[in-house]
Amino acid sequence: MKNKKINQWLWKWHVIAGLIATPFIILFAITGGIYLFKEKYEKSHKERITVVSPSNYRYSYEEQRKTADAILGKPHNAMIIPTSDSLATEFVSGRFGHKRSIFINPYTNTQTGMIAASDGIMYKVRKLHGELLIGTPGTLAVELIASWMVVLLITGIFIWWPARGFKLHGFFIPRWKQGKQVLLRDLHAIIAFWISGLLLLVLAGAFPWTNIVGKNFKTLQEITDTGFPISWHGIGIGKPSSDKTIALDLMVEKAATLPIEGIITLDFPKGPAGVYSVGNTYYQDLQKQQKFHFNQYTGEQLLSQQWSDVGILMRGRMWVMAFHQGQFGQWNWYLMLCVALLLIISSTAAILSYFSKKPKGKWIVPKTPKTFNPSIIVIGLIILLGILFPLFGLSVLVIMIIEKIRATRI
Repeated sequence: MKNKKINQWLWKWHVIAGLIATPFIILFAITGGIYLFKEKYEKSHKERITVVSPSNYRYSYEEQRKTADAILGKPHNAMIIPTSDSLATEFVSGRFGHKRSIFINPYTNTQTGMIAASDGIMYKVRKLHGELLIGTPGTLAVELIASWMVVLLITGIFIWWPARGFKLHGFFIPRWKQGKQVLLRDLHAIIAFWISGLLLLVLAGAFPWTNIVGKNFKTLQEITDTGFPISWHGIGIGKPSSDKTIALDLMVEKAATLPIEGIITLDFPKGPAGVYSVGNTYYQDLQKQQKFHFNQYTGEQLLSQQWSDVGILMRGRMWVMAFHQGQFGQWNWYLMLCVALLLIISSTAAILSYFSKKPKGKWIVPKTPKTFNPSIIVIGLIILLGILFPLFGLSVLVIMIIEKIRATRI
C-alpha cells in the first residue's frame, strides 16, 4: 500500500520542480530533435565541398598536406583516409567545437572548401541545447535542470504508480472522453511513465558534457584507471630519432590495408617522439573501434589496440553519449526523435494541466500534511542524489533555507 503522506509530499516538490524545469525541458526536447537532422540538413552543402571529379593525374598526399597546411597557416593534426576516388582529401585541425577541416582536390591540389564545427545554424542549435547560448552559466543551468529531471522522473513514477491496482484506461491508455483536465493529466503521466527508462538513459548520455557531474566522472575514471589508456592517444609509444620520417603516402597505404571499418582517421606524429596513429569511428558497433600505432621513421607497427583495451567506464560513457545523439543507426535515430516528440507532448500537457486548474492570477502548490516528516529512506535518497548531482544538492539546501525563513515569519 502506497504511503499517502509521502505521495502528497513528493507531489508538492514534483509540481514545484516541474514549474521551474518544464519550459527548459521543452526547449531541450525541441533543440535535441532538431539537431538529429544535422547530417541530413548539411548533406548537400558538404557534398559540394567533398565530392570531386576523378582525373588521370593525382597529387601525392604529402603535396596535398603542404597545400592544406599553407592555407591553415600551421600543421594539421590528422587526415581522413578517403574511401573513394571521387572524394576530396580531408585534413583536420583542432578538436570538438574548435575542429576545422580543409578539403583538397587530389587531382588539382587546390582547396575545395573548409568546414568548421562552429559553422552553420546547427552549431547554434547545439549551443542552445547544451548551454543556452550563454557559455558556462548556461552549461551550469542545463546541468541543474537535467539533475532535476532525474528527480522529476523518480517522483513522477512514485506518484503515478496506482495504489489500487492497474486499469487499462488512465494508466496505460489516456481517457479521451472524461474532460480536458483528465485528458491532459493522462497524456502527461502515461507518456512520461512509458518513456521514463529511455529518458534516464538519454540523461546519462547528457551528463558527460556537464561541468560538474562530467568532471567528477572523469576524475572517477582517472582514479579507477577505467578511461582511455594513455597509449590509445599514441603517448609513450615512440622514441625520437635522427632518421628521416617516412612519406605520408606510405603511411596511407599501410592504413588502407588494416582490417577496420567506418571513418578512418590518420593522426600525425606530435613531435620527434610521436607516432602515426590509425583509428576508426564506427558507431554502428563500438566494439569494432580499434587503434594502430606506427613508428614515424620506419613505418613499423608498434602497437594495436581493441575497444576492449579501453576502460569500462569510458566504454559505458561513449555508449550512452552515442545513444543520446542517435548515432547507432536508423533505429536509434528514430527512437531519439520519438522520445523528443513524446517528451514535448508530455511536458506541454503538464503545463496546460496546471494552468487549467489554478485560479486566475494565483500560483498554487499542493499542500503537504503538517505532521509529515520524510523517512530516513527518503532523506537518504535525497542525500545520495545530492552527492551524484551536486547542483541539485545545492539547490535543495537553498530551498530548505527559504522554507525555514518562510516558516519563521509565519
